[in-house]
Amino acid sequence: QAERKDRRDLNSLSNVFVRSGNATTGSPSLVPLSVLVSTSESAAAAELRRYDRLPSITLSAGLAPDYTLGQALDYMESGAVDALPASVKMTYSGQSKVFKSTSGGAMVSFAFALLIVFLVLAAQFESFIYPFVIILAVPLAIAGAIYSLTVMDLSLNVYSQIGIILLVGLMAKNGILIVEFANQLRATGYSIRDAVVRAAVLRLRPIVMTVLSTILGAMPLILASGAGAESRIAIGWVIVGGLGLALFLTLFLTPVLYDLMARFAKTKTSEAVS
Repeated sequence: QAERKDRRDLNSLSNVFVRSGNATTGSPSLVPLSVLVSTSESAAAAELRRYDRLPSITLSAGLAPDYTLGQALDYMESGAVDALPASVKMTYSGQSKVFKSTSGGAMVSFAFALLIVFLVLAAQFESFIYPFVIILAVPLAIAGAIYSLTVMDLSLNVYSQIGIILLVGLMAKNGILIVEFANQLRATGYSIRDAVVRAAVLRLRPIVMTVLSTILGAMPLILASGAGAESRIAIGWVIVGGLGLALFLTLFLTPVLYDLMARFAKTKTSEAVS
């Protein structure tokens, strides 16, 4: 094996000899390798990268201002359809791979969160009507969360999706306070409308206190800095925006829904009294 400095010089081939038969004498002789081979210089990759055991190239880029990762991937995919042959396929790695793998699962996770909350509430109230009254207020929180993300120029990423799933439980808590107390008032003889109006008035303070404490608890997430601050900021704004907007709307929407739907259900206490 040649030295490193000799491997870099093509002229070193003249110093490499191979054994060859002599047609005149019949005895073997040594000839330089440069006589037997021809050389040419060309450019080639220093290393051949592979992904999934296939030859591959890696494209890395940064996001331009005002563009999300999803928009960048959609733009790249649309251009690749026209530019690349059918034999070439695209795969993702890093943040792009995480985004692609979780974007479809976010809706499934959100649906399971709603289903679990609904089943727990149905077991608590022993009715399927009251869980609907509580769950129907969740879209208000989601609208507030998306609005806050839009105002703060944040994207709907994995971390903000976690915050939205968290809002499902936080919003259900506010509805439970009103519905549970309204059922207790109905058991004492109140009409549906009077019971829910009085329940909303009496439960106003605990609802406001719990929402404000949750918002204040999320403020450190909004004010976060340093490594990983982007994820904490996204979750913080989802909580603050979702609860802040939905707080006052819930106090009006939940009583209206209760007044419209509670007549189709009976509480366990009222059944026992009757």
